[in-house]
Amino acid sequence: MSASDREFRSVLVPAGNKLQQTPLSKPVKKTDKSKDLTFTASPAKKSSSPLSPSILRRNGVSMNASYSSEASSSCESSPLSMASASSGKRGLRRNGSNSSSSLRDEKETGDCFSDGRRRCAWITPKSDQCYIAFHDEEWGVPVHDDKKLFELLSLSGALAELSWKDILSKRQTFREVFMDFDPIAISELTNKKRTSPEIAATSLLSEQKLRSILENANQVRKIIVEFGSFDKYIWNFVNQKPTQSQFRYSRQVPVKTSKAELISKDLVRRGFRSVSPTVIYSFMQTAGLTNDHLTSCFRHQECISKDETSS
Repeated sequence: MSASDREFRSVLVPAGNKLQQTPLSKPVKKTDKSKDLTFTASPAKKSSSPLSPSILRRNGVSMNASYSSEASSSCESSPLSMASASSGKRGLRRNGSNSSSSLRDEKETGDCFSDGRRRCAWITPKSDQCYIAFHDEEWGVPVHDDKKLFELLSLSGALAELSWKDILSKRQTFREVFMDFDPIAISELTNKKRTSPEIAATSLLSEQKLRSILENANQVRKIIVEFGSFDKYIWNFVNQKPTQSQFRYSRQVPVKTSKAELISKDLVRRGFRSVSPTVIYSFMQTAGLTNDHLTSCFRHQECISKDETSS
């Protein structure tokens, strides 16, 4: 892939998406005032229903909450905030600035872990434990289960409003609300079951993002009918083999590629929502369609081995 096919950022965190769109001169004010989407659950099944109002009230988190970035340390190469432009975070630096400091930190990051293993430069000992586990166990591992693929696509789209840290902390709630991300089950919900003014709203995401997940479930179901599975459809774009990147530094990792743009265009044509090229590349990284672990990271070779084993 030529350099012209990529859009680079100087500081990378997994699936950062729209961070690069944030103006560096002034913060962006949040203007989303859309109403929260509500869900209906049967009165006879108070807590057993995946869309139970008690679950939503118990786990509802305001989307207006502010997200604090990770504390800086000598081991960190960048803030680990995953919030999008709408949160006003400043997770990026201009290309070329503090380059020597960034490279030095990237080389030193792995030595800061007590287990002796080196990780990607955006993971530090001060990162949240669920974020470290996400990097060590999931990010970059090839996924071929339709429900898991749909979950990762949906969570990647949520990066426009939440950070990975917050998404991962609310992951179980997302699964409860969206029926374990079963696209067939979600698509079979009637409009009456999806919305009701009598039930307290969930504040996981804005109404627009929540409805995008519901609508995308319908489109995934159509793809399953056409291709046999969402897995076959999405992996056809990379010829059933993940792209094995050879990046040494986080500044080399793109936020989108020509392949992500191609997939995004086809999904939009099919009626998907919230699937921009940056969202799709985040999904590709997370679902293992591309292995973007830095070559110095212990997970780089492990993800290659997992691909060879599954072949």
